[in-house]
Amino acid sequence: MKMSLKYREPIADVRRVVVKIGSRVLVQRSGRPDVRRMRHLVRQIAALHRGGKELVVVTSGAIGAGMEALGMAQRPESLPDQQMAAAVGQTRLMSRYDDLFSQAGCLVGQVLLTRANFHQKIRMTNAKRTIENLIRNRVIPIINENDAVADEEIRADMAFGDNDLLAALVVKLIRADLLVMLTPTDGLRSPAGNGRTQRVRYLEEITSKTLSMAGKSVSNLSKGGMASKLRAAQAATRTGCSVVIADGRKDSVLKRVMNGEDVGTLIVA
Repeated sequence: MKMSLKYREPIADVRRVVVKIGSRVLVQRSGRPDVRRMRHLVRQIAALHRGGKELVVVTSGAIGAGMEALGMAQRPESLPDQQMAAAVGQTRLMSRYDDLFSQAGCLVGQVLLTRANFHQKIRMTNAKRTIENLIRNRVIPIINENDAVADEEIRADMAFGDNDLLAALVVKLIRADLLVMLTPTDGLRSPAGNGRTQRVRYLEEITSKTLSMAGKSVSNLSKGGMASKLRAAQAATRTGCSVVIADGRKDSVLKRVMNGEDVGTLIVA
């Protein structure tokens, strides 16, 4: 416990924070955006922003938000249907973010990316310049994968995994100090005997044994899972960025993370 809190002490002093919000945190089972939860998270992000932190939001939920509007009961499997749901849902999701952040006194800007933005130097430079300029002018970038135009090659070989890897790539691109990954669980769970599990408070490194603790995603609304988040955390920590995986449905979770409280699982840079 003491070691966990010792590792968390520097969090209060970090300057640049990427907050990744997963689909199942943002969207109800029906696919409809959970406005109450979104409002609560936006207020926390806005408070950190007003306090001088540089905030970047990497959001999922576009396909989930589009599913309800299109009457889809499950996440579509075909690429054209995923693109259609993303096109419909992205508009709804961003409109909601814009309204909520405006109410909190913050200006936001949308940035849609694909893996190609990180594989081609010109595209990567342009993406970095745009995000840095938004931050410099006190605009909160809201970043999502551009599912509406992703092609078969990207979908088959380079999918981000519910934007987990996208968040890690953004961390590297803008040299963030902390990545907070908000999920529907309170972090990584390890076996505790008798079929029970316990929360892993911190990890000094991610190993094959660590990855074996992670289960598979079973949600119709998301394509990630704990293994995806651990792999993204592994990539982020290699750049010198610490990572916290925490339950985005809990009250004041961001505030508690930033205060250095023992919340979720901390992966040390």
